[in-house]
This record gives sequence, C-alpha cells and structure tokens, in this order.
Amino acid sequence: MATTTTTTTTTTTTTTTATTKTYSRNEDNNELASIQLEASTPPPSGNVFPAIERWNHPKANIYKTITTFWCFLVMGANDAAYGLEQHYSLTYTIVSLVFLSPLGGYALAALTNNHIHLRFGRRGVAIIAPSCHVISYIINCLHPPYPVLVVSFIFAGFGNGLADSGWNAWIGNMADANQVLGLLHGFYGAGAVLAPLVATALVTKAEVGWWYFYYIMIGCAVIELTTSVYCFWDDTGAVFRRDTQHSTGGTGSGGGSLRKALFTKHAGRITWLCAVFLLLYVGVEVALGGWIVTFMMRVRHGEPFASGMAATGFWLGITVGRVVLGFVTPRLGEKLAISIYLISSIALGLILWLVPNFYVSTVAVSLQGFFLGPLFPAVVVVATKLLPRGLHVTAIGFAAAFGAGGGSVLPFAVGAIAQAKGVKVLQPFAIGLLGAIMGLWMCLPRIPAQHET
Repeated sequence: MATTTTTTTTTTTTTTTATTKTYSRNEDNNELASIQLEASTPPPSGNVFPAIERWNHPKANIYKTITTFWCFLVMGANDAAYGLEQHYSLTYTIVSLVFLSPLGGYALAALTNNHIHLRFGRRGVAIIAPSCHVISYIINCLHPPYPVLVVSFIFAGFGNGLADSGWNAWIGNMADANQVLGLLHGFYGAGAVLAPLVATALVTKAEVGWWYFYYIMIGCAVIELTTSVYCFWDDTGAVFRRDTQHSTGGTGSGGGSLRKALFTKHAGRITWLCAVFLLLYVGVEVALGGWIVTFMMRVRHGEPFASGMAATGFWLGITVGRVVLGFVTPRLGEKLAISIYLISSIALGLILWLVPNFYVSTVAVSLQGFFLGPLFPAVVVVATKLLPRGLHVTAIGFAAAFGAGGGSVLPFAVGAIAQAKGVKVLQPFAIGLLGAIMGLWMCLPRIPAQHET
C-alpha cells in the first residue's frame, strides 16, 4: 500500500509539473494561462461539480428559458418611444433624453447585479426586473410632464439592465449557448419589430396618443412578472452561492468579485473589451432602430408609414440574423464569423449612406440588421470561453449592463449631432462606431483550442 501511495503521489507531481510547464512557456502570458487553466481543468477529487445545463435539462429549464424569451420580447418592445417629439414639441436633443435617462438604471444594474445574485439569486432578478417594467409603463400611460417621463425610463433601464445581465450569464453557461442566446436575442428583436408596428398603427390608424401603446406593455410586463417569479422562485441566493462554489472547486464565498473581474490583469482586459464592445454595439443598434424612421423621412423623403416599415425591416433583420446566424457562428468559429458580419455591416452602411434611393436604403438597413444581429450573443459566448466560470455572472453581467448603457448614450449623441448637422449624420456615425467595434474584436485574446467551436 505504501508503494502504491508513493507512486500515485509521484505521478500526480509529475503531471502537475508538466501542466505548469505547458502553461508557463511564455512568461508574459502566465496570468492568462492560469485563467484558462482554471476555466478548463477537471474538478479535483472530493468536489462535486454540477453537470452542464441545457435549455431542456433539467426539465424545469424549459419553462425558465421560455420565460427569459418573453422577458427579452418585452425589453425589445420597450425601446419604442413613438410620437414623443410631436406630442411634447421637443427638439432632437431634448427628446434624446428618453434614450439617455435609462443610463442611470443600467449603471445601477451593473453595480448591484452581483450583490443581488449573491443575496437573492436569480429569484431576485425575476422579481425586481419585471416590477421595474410595470412601474415604468404605468407612469407612461399617464402621459405625464416630460421630466417625469424621463424619470420613468430610469426604472425601465434598471429592469432591462438587471434582466439583460442575469439571463445572458445564465444561458451563456449552457450547452449550445450560441444557438440558445441567438434565440434569446431574437426575441428581443421580435419585440422591437412588433413595437413599431403596433405603435404606428395606434398613432396613425387608430389616431390615439402614443401612450396607449403602454397599456399593452403593462399587460406584457405583468405576464413577465408572474411567469418569472413562478419559474425562478427556487433559484435563491443560497442556490446561486452553492453552484458558484462548486464551479470554482469549493473555494471562495460564491461568485467572483466585481473588482477581480474588472481589475486583475487579463480577466479585467477581457471584461472591459467585452463591455466596451457591447456599449458600442448596443448603441449602434438602438441608434439605427430609433432614428432610421426620421432618416428615411427627412433624408430619403419617404412617407411616414413606409419609413416606419424601414424600422420594422431593420429589427426583423436583427431577429432573423440572430436565429439563423446563431447556427452558423459555431461552425465558422466566433472570431472569424463576427469579423465577417462586421465587414458586411460596414459595407451595407456605406450603401445606405451613399445611394440616395428609398428602396435601396430600406433593403440595405434590413440586411445591416441581419448581420448585426448575432454580435451580442457571440460576445457573451466568447466571454464564457475566455474567463473562469467563477467570474461568468459578474463579468458577463457587468459587460451586458455596461453595454446596455450604449443604448442610452449613443442615440442621445446622434440626436445632439442631428440637431446641429441634420439626421443625415446617422450613417457615417454608425460606420465609424462599427469600425471601432472591429478594432476591439481584434484585441480579444485567442480562444483556447479546447473551447473552439
């Protein structure tokens, strides 16, 4: 027995030494290697790791996944702010405060996401996020003075940021994450497609005020609250802490700290690159979706209803792109696939900018949406492959919430610039941001071989 024990110990020591040498060839990459080793090393004996979840296993995940899909449908529809300029007689800059005001909510979500998960688990997200939606939509239905409306969107922003971070991190750790995240974000796009259709019909056909749209949103948010609480009630803070401790080998207090995710050398680099990528991406997405109607009317001289359909085409393109290209991306590999999608989006942006034809512009913006669609899900998947699992919720949550702030800041910037230079600046502004996104994508580290799709 003594001999056997000695042999085993020697073998273990040799294996450990070999592993250390393998991950230490390049002294400059030691810290990154340790992060990748932590993310991919088998669990040590004596620790029980939960099996990787799927959208349909365990069975309760089916209902949870459907609930998150509905939540993202509501979030997509939330971005409709139709008719505010005319109703309140506002300038581009002032109406853009509606886009800027959720930033406070997103920032709060980024700061509190990890604490909410540790204290209340996903149950907390399931209660707080839909409740914020309900509060915001009730205020909007009262079509209050504009400053009050701006405050109400802060509530919606906090709900969106919390749900965005929580559900992205949860699904990002599943098997077939590219495909499931593609569907998740496809529902966001579906909400954004349906919202302009319904809002346009209410305002132009039924001839009612823009706020009637939010009566529908209240019903959707109540369904979101009810189903989320029912499906995630058992996902308490204790469950979250236990699962996170298991995923890190039973060490730590459960959940990676925000400081570790943001300020350790390589984990911080990955988190910040993903966060700024999503900041710019979501900003481009919401700026195009929010201002394309005005662009088509003022620059391409389209009719109001036809211009509204151009926005529908853009969001429909995003929806279809997320679903269809979500299955293409893992076949090509995330690095190559996203590079192709970005180049295609820039080319279509040039067509939209330089070809002064309404119908060409409508087709171009729809295809631009198609290639922009899968970018968000792919970044979440890449983050799960480059970071240790113990940091997934914190890092992805921060990146998603930080990125969602781009949906506030950049559309406001477009409005401010459009006030001074005209809405024709929309496309060169978007093209410049897409070029910056391409540069950030190239700066992300290479995905380890064991994680390549």
